[in-house]
Amino acid sequence: METFSLSHDDWSLHRKGIVDQARHKQKVKEAIRRNLADIVSEQSIITSDGKRLVRVPIRTLEQYKFRYDPNDKRGVGQGDGNTKVGDILERYGKSNGNGSGQQAGDQPGVDFYEAEITFDELAALVFEDLSLPNLEERRVRELPAETVRFTDIRRSGPFSNLDKRRTIRENLRRNALQGRRGFGRMEMDDLRFKTWERDIRRESNAVVFAMMDVSGSMGAFEKYVSRAFYYWMVRFLRTRYDSVEIVFIAHHTEAKQVSEEEFFTKGESGGTKASSAYQLALDLVEQTYRPDDWNIYPFHFSDGDNWPSDNEVCVRLATELLRCSNLFGYGEIRQTRSTHQSSLMQALRRLESPKFVTVSIGDKADVHPALTRFFGANAGKEAQRGAA
Repeated sequence: METFSLSHDDWSLHRKGIVDQARHKQKVKEAIRRNLADIVSEQSIITSDGKRLVRVPIRTLEQYKFRYDPNDKRGVGQGDGNTKVGDILERYGKSNGNGSGQQAGDQPGVDFYEAEITFDELAALVFEDLSLPNLEERRVRELPAETVRFTDIRRSGPFSNLDKRRTIRENLRRNALQGRRGFGRMEMDDLRFKTWERDIRRESNAVVFAMMDVSGSMGAFEKYVSRAFYYWMVRFLRTRYDSVEIVFIAHHTEAKQVSEEEFFTKGESGGTKASSAYQLALDLVEQTYRPDDWNIYPFHFSDGDNWPSDNEVCVRLATELLRCSNLFGYGEIRQTRSTHQSSLMQALRRLESPKFVTVSIGDKADVHPALTRFFGANAGKEAQRGAA
């Protein structure tokens, strides 16, 4: 009697490597999102050239398997029957031990390893929910795209643009008309070339005024946080928008327009008159960036130690800026997390406008929440209250 054996291959096993790789990438992204505030403020990233690999600690991912209690002398896994749905049987890391605690322990720890991602991948996660708030249609500029579109086919052109498929088709067609089968006997009439043109995009103009206090009261921490915020802001704007101009303004008692390199590296000293920066921004709006043509976004970072008699001048000039701005952001950096507000913050908070947004920063980890507050989905749409 002849016997047969039937079997069926589980082809899902052949895709296991791809599935595991996708799961690994997802776990890496989740770990980065949970730690974005700390990663964004890391000094080694901010001072890098953008080509640095970022390392993120990830808990080791193990395959699913049955795990038996080594202390159970019975060697089986049945319960006593008194459990019900929702009961927590055991928290991993407490009764099981993970090597953490106040004293030296004798239990094994949880394995971690460092996953590497590129700076561009990190930036994509930081910027994924950010945009310029209240962006309106203004007079637009035509910008050439970085890619081209092939729009036509011609009989002549550079051989780098030779359309091989259409060339073969024309040769086959000509041979068929002449009673020959197949491809061969190429002639110049068979050649077909693709022609291209640059794609043109039309985008609204926008200008961002990056104003930073560089007076003597700004210590190392305050300057670092200001530059960290503007570092990520500049990266975000240049990644997402081609038609945004950034104007860098540094001020103490006097304000001046500086280059990007000077803005991020040059140190200053002296007293503080924030109104000088606001006045310079207004002058530039009047001379160069007319509100009918430009979306306007002023941002100012300071420790708030302003000359007392200058606060009212700041309120008046900030009111004028708000009339022509899509959003005005003020960030105050105070390393001590006290509820005390500077006299400048108290004065500016009298501006009752949803387009005026403030943040208070007391730690490096507050840089990412500040970005979200200024450029998040609700920026400029809620009343000006609260802090990052």
